Amino acid sequence: MDKMRLGRTGLMVSRSGFGSIPIQRISRDDARKLLLKAYENGINFFDTARGYSDSEEKIGYALSELRKNIIIATKTPAADRKAFFQNLETSLRNLKTDYIDIYQLHNPKDFIDRGHELYEAMLEAKEKGMIRFIGFTNHRVETAEKAVLSGLYDTLQFPFNYLSSESELNLADMCREKDVGFIAMKALSGGLITTAATTFTFIRQYGNVVPIWGMQKENELDEFIALEKNPPKLEGELLKQIEKDRKDLAGSFCRGCGYCTPCPVGIPIPVAARISLLVERTPYQQYLSDEFKGKMELINQCLDCGNCKSRCPYELDTPGLLRKMLKNYEEFYSLHK
Repeated sequence: MDKMRLGRTGLMVSRSGFGSIPIQRISRDDARKLLLKAYENGINFFDTARGYSDSEEKIGYALSELRKNIIIATKTPAADRKAFFQNLETSLRNLKTDYIDIYQLHNPKDFIDRGHELYEAMLEAKEKGMIRFIGFTNHRVETAEKAVLSGLYDTLQFPFNYLSSESELNLADMCREKDVGFIAMKALSGGLITTAATTFTFIRQYGNVVPIWGMQKENELDEFIALEKNPPKLEGELLKQIEKDRKDLAGSFCRGCGYCTPCPVGIPIPVAARISLLVERTPYQQYLSDEFKGKMELINQCLDCGNCKSRCPYELDTPGLLRKMLKNYEEFYSLHK
């Protein structure tokens, strides 16, 4: 598999990285099998986070004996120095390693500048050899721009695909100019992009961007391995599909990032807030069960507490969007059940 230089880190990472959110949903042994197959087929970059339940542990279980051959990025949601080092020590233990290649601040609401206890903790951890490079993740383009322009961060992780806005796409150019490694999350827009080849080929235009594909099934991994072996050209049907998706998904929509959760009444917000799109773009039978219908009806119990709205990095009116989605869902349900 081809490799690329990840900005000023100088790390040579596989052009496709492995995003480890989905392996939370499979067994340790299934995760081990999947991770080893990824490695054996050339993937050497694995991204995870302290907040992804047992994802770090599964990477440690599967790949610790190959540590010198792989590059690991993980994240901390810490708000202060004490929590930072507690998270870091837990991650090192879970990953069965004595250092982390890229340690990232996990979607801070505001930019973390020099002098902030979290950034100073990063410098201390780097001096101690616990981490090699300092990364920043975010969903807000203005905050991401500050991180890139500050010169304080070696990498940026940000949602990136052909549904991104112009300002979001410009981040890739900004990172290239500042020699900041760009890690693309949400390359499939949380499942709204249903043809992997389209977004794979679109992102491949950017020679400084490494996507981290979230995978939990062997056939998903096989698809990206095949694309790497024979990268398609951005032309013909792929271009038509991109233009159609852009038209169909224009405007404000839920990206499924999950930062709005948990909901105090149990509404599955990341799914419910984009159900109209999901039933059109994915097999819809799964959304017609009595169990799922009951989850959607929880929207009627919304407390209007505002927590989801305040936490949305895209500043959506989440309660209003949920009510709209419930109405659309009920109409769809009545026609297809």
